[in-house]
Amino acid sequence: MQFIRYVVAAVMIFLCVPLPLMAAEGGEYIAIRKEGSGKIVIALNKLDAPVKEESRLAQSLDTIIHDGLDFTGLFTMISPPLNVKNTSGLNFGALDSVGAAVYAGGVVTNTSGTISLDMEVYDIAGAKLLLKKTYNGKPPQLRTIGYAFCADLVELLTGKKSIFGSKIVFVSNKTGFKEIYECDFDGHELRQLTNSHSISLTPALSPDGKYLAYTDFSSGRPALYIRDLSAGIISTINKSGISIDPGWRNSREVATTLSFEGDQEIYLIKVDGAISRRLTFSKGIDLSPSFSPDGSKMAYVSDQNGLPQIFIEDLQSGQVNRLTFSGRYNTQPSWSPAGDKIAYTTWESGGEINIFAIGIDGSGLKQLTANSGENESPSWSPDGRMIVFTSNRQGSKKMYIMQSTGENQRSLLPSDGEQMQPSWSLFCQ
Repeated sequence: MQFIRYVVAAVMIFLCVPLPLMAAEGGEYIAIRKEGSGKIVIALNKLDAPVKEESRLAQSLDTIIHDGLDFTGLFTMISPPLNVKNTSGLNFGALDSVGAAVYAGGVVTNTSGTISLDMEVYDIAGAKLLLKKTYNGKPPQLRTIGYAFCADLVELLTGKKSIFGSKIVFVSNKTGFKEIYECDFDGHELRQLTNSHSISLTPALSPDGKYLAYTDFSSGRPALYIRDLSAGIISTINKSGISIDPGWRNSREVATTLSFEGDQEIYLIKVDGAISRRLTFSKGIDLSPSFSPDGSKMAYVSDQNGLPQIFIEDLQSGQVNRLTFSGRYNTQPSWSPAGDKIAYTTWESGGEINIFAIGIDGSGLKQLTANSGENESPSWSPDGRMIVFTSNRQGSKKMYIMQSTGENQRSLLPSDGEQMQPSWSLFCQ
């Protein structure tokens, strides 16, 4: 029933920290793509440390890089053979014999408090160097250093941006109030963003990571807040009624549901809180806007035909088409970064709440969760390979991640309190 109230009453629904690294690079980037459904087999060698004092740093970076690459689901990591190096250099024949497609190894040094990670990546079949690069930073930045290499490796081997450097914002009640938090893509570096001692909901980061939009109840009614994260300035909409459930069209425009004209319709808002234009003109409740990557189309939820379903509007022509027809309640649409699919939440006829994905033309409907409690609020990773969502499969609501195919579902963030309404940032650095 709580889910129904969210949908019908319309009261419920991305930030990267800079990577302050100095990078020195040599060689060249050669983008290669692993074909087929199999993972990339990488022989990941232990990092060398010239002096004993640097071995601890090397061990820490080994773990960071291994865990980061494992998190992506793209790699099968193996240890290189004992004879990985010979008098001629890298033993490509030995690496090929153990099934490695790629080899990566490097050296860690500490010079006057500056950590340097010198990495080399080789294509085994072609027996050629793909990447030679140095990553520098201070001791507290080990995760940043290791993940900077992981980001380069993923982009090198897939031709696509990675998740490294991205953030997830979400709602938690760990303090007794519903406040907004952020964490790294892998659940590390948890940080509280709001301290309203009230109810803060539906967080969404602008594509450039500069603004956080969310619904706040501090004034006694749900109101849209747009916070400039660097300046700390908060803008609101100077209109009566409710303003809820934001979704960014681009880095300067966010859509939200307003009721000042009577009906609950979706409007486009500038970052200073000024209304740019009205987007929907249907009877009933319209909410949960999610835009195509180019901003030309908007998916949203409307109960204009009775029960909530997902519609797509062409913002230039104004043409609206219904997307979903199965499921009693279809809500919380999330447009994929590739632009070809929309993930959403369905309250099925049997009473289960699950996440589905569908092509923007209505084809290819695929159920992603099943027989695992209530699963809600899907949000795509920046590379489109994963989805973060909320589930109560182990009791209270917590954040989980899965591959975009629904595979490899696992818990993201062990923390006190419930975790709700995650939104994965598109901004990475």
